[in-house]
Amino acid sequence: MSKDQDDDHIRPVTMAQETTPASAPTMGEVVQLIDFDPIRPGQIIIELRAYWESLRKGRAIPERSDVEPRGIRNALDYAFILERIAPGAARFRLAGKHLIDLMGMEVRGMPFCSLLDPSSRGRLSDVLESVFKAPQVAEIRLDSPGGYGRPPLTARMLILPLRSDLGDVTRALGCIISEGEIGRTPRRFDIVSDEVVPVIPGALALDPSPSAAGFNEQPSPWRAPPLAAPAPVPVGAAQTPEARRARFRIVHETPERPKD
Repeated sequence: MSKDQDDDHIRPVTMAQETTPASAPTMGEVVQLIDFDPIRPGQIIIELRAYWESLRKGRAIPERSDVEPRGIRNALDYAFILERIAPGAARFRLAGKHLIDLMGMEVRGMPFCSLLDPSSRGRLSDVLESVFKAPQVAEIRLDSPGGYGRPPLTARMLILPLRSDLGDVTRALGCIISEGEIGRTPRRFDIVSDEVVPVIPGALALDPSPSAAGFNEQPSPWRAPPLAAPAPVPVGAAQTPEARRARFRIVHETPERPKD
């Protein structure tokens, strides 16, 4: 996008006409371009998915080094790059302006789960691990309930797996697009629904495994290992003073009670 186009995108436009219909802006009225071109989450998700598909070039998963900002200029403000740091856990490597606006802070280096309420983080962990491990493409619908200074907010998220420079699937390209007024930040979301599809059409989709599986099992009680008996010393073998002392044992004798 050229500099002139960038400026037009963020600068209000004054529209003046000699003949103004009732529904059109009046003389000298400042009109935001966003009023005429509202955000379309579905279109941004389609464009980002199509860009990811174009990077594959016959491969199952594209590489992180293949991703260029100019290739996703329409989705750049909503995009992010994730790095897997543990099973079911990732952090933001890069994030667009929209995500920073939602959180009210720079999110680079922050855990990916910080975007969600605690009640939804377990499910997010399951979905995220299926993206990296299967690997699969995930689309998630989110909701942020209204509150004081926070109007109700809905959002859609897309997560696409990427290979790192080492060849393992530990990176992901994604985007999040919210609809509604952000209000007070940070805004955190609950998962409304999620869907995963295999990266190869027709392959079997693997459902995200529950993160709580096996967590309710009680651990076995700890028991000290049995003491090893000292090795017998052959009769007539030479013994050092330390070896002889090791065979000594202390015997406690109970004194006899005096007779009446």
